[in-house]
Amino acid sequence: MSNQKESTARTLTVALLVCLVCSVFVAGAAVALKPTQVENKQLDKQRSILAIAGLDGGKALSGSEVKKLYGDKIVAKVVDLRTGQFTDAVDAKTYDQFKAAKDPKASRVLKGGEDLAQIKRQENLATVYLVETDGQTSTVILPVRGYGLWSTLYGFIALKGDLNTVVGMGFYQHAETPGLGGEVDNPKWKGQWPGKTVFDAEGNLAVAIVKGGVDPQSPNAAHQVDALAGATLTSVGVDNLLKFWLGEQGFGPFLAKLRAGEA
Repeated sequence: MSNQKESTARTLTVALLVCLVCSVFVAGAAVALKPTQVENKQLDKQRSILAIAGLDGGKALSGSEVKKLYGDKIVAKVVDLRTGQFTDAVDAKTYDQFKAAKDPKASRVLKGGEDLAQIKRQENLATVYLVETDGQTSTVILPVRGYGLWSTLYGFIALKGDLNTVVGMGFYQHAETPGLGGEVDNPKWKGQWPGKTVFDAEGNLAVAIVKGGVDPQSPNAAHQVDALAGATLTSVGVDNLLKFWLGEQGFGPFLAKLRAGEA
């Protein structure tokens, strides 16, 4: 009986030591790999910005190519969403607006009808990305996000220097259903966006995703994109998030001031 107890004790001790060693190994690996994970995440975001802005030439760029092209072409600036103006209150290179959205001191709660994008809290400051040509802003890339069917979709919409014509729109992170809501990644669907205009002749927000397809004869066709087939809730989510971020609660005041040279 004594030998059996000793054997059991040894087994438990060995198992405990193995678990401890594995835990230390896993924790150490996670810490060691974190900088690489952060860098890769940032690289994916930069790659998405370049693609949506039409700067990658439709090519699959290497990491070094992405870094160089992004550094050469993109200027990041921070906008105060409360005033619609640029601000130097934080460093655009290190500021994390998603982290700020969780901080009560750096964000606000969206109540009722305000929260069209279903994000619950909105940061006070947001990073935008500019492409400048010959001293003039030729493209403005705005971050957008909102809830679809299963997830929050994170992406960008790029506008030409007229601050109305779409250069490109797409998402770099989401968890929508493959083959349905996941079709936001389909090049054919994304290919509908370039050339569309988000505001009408009177300056009213007119961008919309249309169920059943866009009628080419409609006077609103220039502002509309086909909904995703079989993904009604994801389509509604994308429509809502664009209306939120391009409207008065989002970048609407900024775009108006930038257009007037007051940002």
